Amino acid sequence: MKILDRYIAKSFLVGYAIAFCVLIGMRILIDLSIQFDEFGENAEHGYTEVIKTIATYYALNLSLYFRDFAGMITVVAAAFSLSRMIRANELTAMMAAGLSLKRVAAPILLLSVLFTGVLVIDQEIIIPSISHKLTRSHDAVPGEEKYEVWFLVDKNHSLICSQQYEVGTSTFVRPTIITRTLTETPGIWRVSGRIFAESATFNPTTRAWDLVDGLLTPADAREPIEPVASYYAEGLLPENIPVLAKSEHKSLLSSAELRELGAHTRKDMRQLSSQIHARITDPVINFVTLMVSLPALICRDPRSMKSAVMKSFGLTTACTLVHFVTKLLAAEPSRFMPEFWAWLPVFIFLPIAVIELDSMKT
Repeated sequence: MKILDRYIAKSFLVGYAIAFCVLIGMRILIDLSIQFDEFGENAEHGYTEVIKTIATYYALNLSLYFRDFAGMITVVAAAFSLSRMIRANELTAMMAAGLSLKRVAAPILLLSVLFTGVLVIDQEIIIPSISHKLTRSHDAVPGEEKYEVWFLVDKNHSLICSQQYEVGTSTFVRPTIITRTLTETPGIWRVSGRIFAESATFNPTTRAWDLVDGLLTPADAREPIEPVASYYAEGLLPENIPVLAKSEHKSLLSSAELRELGAHTRKDMRQLSSQIHARITDPVINFVTLMVSLPALICRDPRSMKSAVMKSFGLTTACTLVHFVTKLLAAEPSRFMPEFWAWLPVFIFLPIAVIELDSMKT
């Protein structure tokens, strides 16, 4: 039995490698063909630098592409490996030897669980660790990125705004910092003062922001009355700012960072809640998608292989579309309970997967 398990596992791994290269390669080629002009805007730096920028951009974004295509890669790999076995009548030989077809699916399901674990590591560890690099646009030169910053919240509940944040120098241009204190009513803050400065540059030694011409204006005063040399924005570090500057970048944060962000801000709470629950449901729905499509792929007659692949493709497409639509609905302000929409695909397709596996003809 171990020999057969190794054979099935090897066939699946070969299919997984092929599916990974094909799907991720297509994703990169399509994006590169569309965005090549954007990369070309930096031609004054030299073509060698442009090629290096392209290679670096897509090497970093492989983590995102794997996150987005992990479920599809697994299904395609299963279809590839099983179709080879069906064409060679290997499943018929296994059944003649008294082996259940459900047992044939066991190595594939086990490996898919392992790849789901890799997906979780990618989402929770790898992507957050390089999130500040993943926010770069196609035409951005590493170290020269610039962002507008509006109402970033640090752990002191202060609000930071700036016309421009320069990544290369870790500098806010003409920042405004609104300091706040918590009132007796939970979740309600009172403005205690405003700090204006020509610039604020991060000091890695003191881990504070050194201000140029910084002036503090208390809430009850009309004119600045106190110079300020530095400001300590707890929890707001240079690598966090590109991610927090735009709401769509919050998907690059880990679950722990999302929960911590939700504890210190009331902004985009629905999106944050949806993202937190999606960290659980996304790996689950990827595995459920395989469970739904796998029974359709395991057929004994090579003549029915095409119809089996089409059925599997239809089920996978349906699962993916429902998952996509529920993510959109979860972010809608008019919809209730973002947690419900995050879990809805699991509630729909998990029973279907169980029924499909139980009704599989062996």
